[in-house]
Amino acid sequence: MREERKETLQKLCLVFRSKLIDLLYSIQTGHPGGSLSCTEILTALYYELMDVDPMNPEKEDRDHLILSKGHGAPMLYLVLAHKGFFPLAELKNLRQTGSMLQGHPCVHKTPGVELSTGPLGLGLSAGLGMALGARLKGYDSYTYVIMGDGEIQEGCIWEAAMSASKFKADHLIGILDNNGVQLDGTLEDIMPMGDIRAKWEAFGWNVIPCDGHDVEDICRAVEEAKMTADKPSLILAKTVKGKGVSFMEGRNIWHGKAIGDQDYAQAKAELGGER
Repeated sequence: MREERKETLQKLCLVFRSKLIDLLYSIQTGHPGGSLSCTEILTALYYELMDVDPMNPEKEDRDHLILSKGHGAPMLYLVLAHKGFFPLAELKNLRQTGSMLQGHPCVHKTPGVELSTGPLGLGLSAGLGMALGARLKGYDSYTYVIMGDGEIQEGCIWEAAMSASKFKADHLIGILDNNGVQLDGTLEDIMPMGDIRAKWEAFGWNVIPCDGHDVEDICRAVEEAKMTADKPSLILAKTVKGKGVSFMEGRNIWHGKAIGDQDYAQAKAELGGER
C-alpha cells in the first residue's frame, strides 16, 4: 500500500471515530467501545478490499461482510452511509423506533447489511453458508465475518469452525476483533481462551496475526488469507476496546455506556475536535 493511501485511510478512521462520538452522544445510547475497536477493520474492508457496489447492493457476485459482533453496528452504519448505501441523514435516527438503523444490524431494514446479528455466535455459520453458496454458483467472491472476543466463547462458533475446515472453505475469512475485553470484564476474568491462535489452528484454520489498528497491516493479512488454498483463514487482529479515547480504552464499562457532557468534550478534544 502506498504511504499516501495509508495516510488517507487512517485519517478517514479518525473522522469515523469523531462522528461516532457525535452520534452516540446525540442519542444517548449505543455501543462506543466495540465500535471504536473495529474502525480500521471496517474501513480497510469497505474502502480497500471488498468488492461491493452501493449502487447495486444485491450484486450476485459481491463480497459479503457479516458483523457477527452486532453491537459494533454504529461504526458499520457510519461506514455504510459514507460509502453511499443509504443517506447520511439517516444516521440521526439510530436506535429510534421504526428506524432503518436498529441497535444491531438488520438485513431486512438496512441496505448493505448481509445478516441480522445481535445474539452472538451466529455469524460464522451463516458466513460459511454464504461462502459455500458462492462456490456452488462459481463466484470468486469472499465472505468476511467479524467476531468479538466474548463471542468466540460460544459453542456454535467452534461447530462452524470445524465445518469450514471440513469443506475447505478458503473463501471464508474470519476476523477476530481481539481487544481482550467483553461486556462484563476482561476476557481473562470472564472466560480465559488460552492460546487463541493455537485453538483456531487446531480446528484446521490458517491464522494470520495483524495490528487491527493499522489499515496497511489488515490489508496485508487479508491478501495473505486470499493466497491460502483449501482452508479457511482467521485474521487475528489485535485491537483496543474504545481505541482513540483514553478513558474508554480497555474498559468494559464503555461496552454500552451513554456518553455524558464531560465525556463528550474530552473525547472530541482527544480526537481533534470538530471534523
